[in-house]
Amino acid sequence: MNGRPLVLGRREFSPEELVVMAIINRTPDSFFDRGANFTDQAAMAAVERAVAAGAAIVDIGGVKAGPGAEVTAEEEAARTVPFVAEVRASFPHVVVSVDTWRAEVGDAVCRAGADVLNDAWGGVDPGLAEVAARHRAGLVCTHAGHRPVRPRTRPHRVGYDDVMADILEVVVGLAERAAALGVPRESILIDPGHDFGKNTRHSLEATRRLGEMTATDWPVLVSLSNKDFVGETLDLPVDERLLGTLAATAVSAWLGARVYRAHQVAETRQVLDMVAAIRGTREPSVARRGLA
Repeated sequence: MNGRPLVLGRREFSPEELVVMAIINRTPDSFFDRGANFTDQAAMAAVERAVAAGAAIVDIGGVKAGPGAEVTAEEEAARTVPFVAEVRASFPHVVVSVDTWRAEVGDAVCRAGADVLNDAWGGVDPGLAEVAARHRAGLVCTHAGHRPVRPRTRPHRVGYDDVMADILEVVVGLAERAAALGVPRESILIDPGHDFGKNTRHSLEATRRLGEMTATDWPVLVSLSNKDFVGETLDLPVDERLLGTLAATAVSAWLGARVYRAHQVAETRQVLDMVAAIRGTREPSVARRGLA
């Protein structure tokens, strides 16, 4: 596990803290919630529930990750910028992250109060890291497959001689570049990019070998929630993948990942608290058994 504190916005997280990042999709075609949080009212209610359930970070996205209708930068900004400002005002101590690959959107959301730019597409727009540096914002550096990466595309017969070696080369390179540009080192995370540019076996291997990522100088974020690698492993549809997701979450926590991007916050929080208690970095909430 990386031994440095993680500093995001106004929050500092110790190396022992396991942090939940709640997914708030501002899209009408999300693969999981199918547009449930597209309206401002529904999205704010989702933020309130997530924070109450234990999320320290909310990750706001304005474009579906997979293929779908084109969303211009202007439309993405319209979906995210005013909402970021609203969340920032309503939850001053919550870390606000925005899932975007576009530098112009990143600049707009940082001006509205975002603390983190979650670049799920592996630096396809190199200007995004420059924006993060200019605003002193955090940055998530993700492995999204072979270069050049095309956002919102699915992998097709992709292959790696060594998938973890490829992941490490890409994300460490992106992280070092971001730090050289001026993004605070304590605010940079790396993400193996489950499903992005990978088939199910690649994502399983990335999970199994996550310790190689956590052994680097960078804190690791994992985005496992209800993804296809879980669905294909268990042959289950999207709405039946929670248990598989939580199993992958527990393994990732044991191997040292520090931030968990999740749809189901309360369940994820319980798994992380249990792993931390087993590891010895968290006390049980109560201790009665055998003491009376």
